[in-house]
Amino acid sequence: MRKNQTSMTAIGIAILRGIESEKPEEERLCYDPYARKFVNGALYNLVRFFDKMGYGEKKGPGVTGFLAARERHIDEFLKTQLQAGVEQVVILGAGLDARAYRFDEIKKIRVFEVDHPASQASKTEKVKRVLGELPAHVTYVPIDFNDQTLEKRLPESGYDESRKTLFIWQGVTQYLTPAAVDSTLAFIVQYSPAGSSVIFDYMYPTLLDGSVKRGEVANMRSRRWASGEMLVFGIPEGTVSAFLESHGFSDVKDADHKYLHDTYFHGVNINRSVASGYAIASAVVK
Repeated sequence: MRKNQTSMTAIGIAILRGIESEKPEEERLCYDPYARKFVNGALYNLVRFFDKMGYGEKKGPGVTGFLAARERHIDEFLKTQLQAGVEQVVILGAGLDARAYRFDEIKKIRVFEVDHPASQASKTEKVKRVLGELPAHVTYVPIDFNDQTLEKRLPESGYDESRKTLFIWQGVTQYLTPAAVDSTLAFIVQYSPAGSSVIFDYMYPTLLDGSVKRGEVANMRSRRWASGEMLVFGIPEGTVSAFLESHGFSDVKDADHKYLHDTYFHGVNINRSVASGYAIASAVVK
């Protein structure tokens, strides 16, 4: 993203999350009561209009399905880790993520929201407007993942490397260099105790290099001049376990599009599609 610009991707994802949250309880895949409040009302209504017209599904079949399932899958992983006694949560590239505010259990522990300074400045203003003040259990850590390291920024912000930690890394890896991804994974292994965990989504290189043609990827590339967000990093299909194990993790789980559909899309959602080429990985520090 551009140096002094709020992430357009974060805004778009929040809008889609808000649209999903408006659906009846038995139909929606995820629920975030803050998503709509964090974005411009006119823009939200415009995107919702085109969504109802089916425009998004035509341009990127299954993408909204994947994004809704991603939110649900990571929410459930978070709940599991909270029940297992995680002591702090780090949200990397937090964007307009509202998990620190919408789960009662998470309010009892320390949460660190790490993001680009421009996005975070905009986010904190929105949080104060919606909640009245910044929550005491959340620490906001400004950082540019491609230019700065977590080793300095997190500890000086109060991060405790002795505490069992969950790292949530949603919608970020594809925009980072391989070196930045390696550096982040190395930090997690070196600066959190065994039993800590990470969950993140990623793309297959076949989408990035054009081997598989998808409309939404072409759109992201065509708009990169405005967003400043470049698609860079991917992990080949079926190799994420070896990739994470080589970085010091174990108990790797890989949720691809078929897993997500089979797990979450039932009843009225049975005919909704989930885009291939995207997946969600979770793993535990050895």
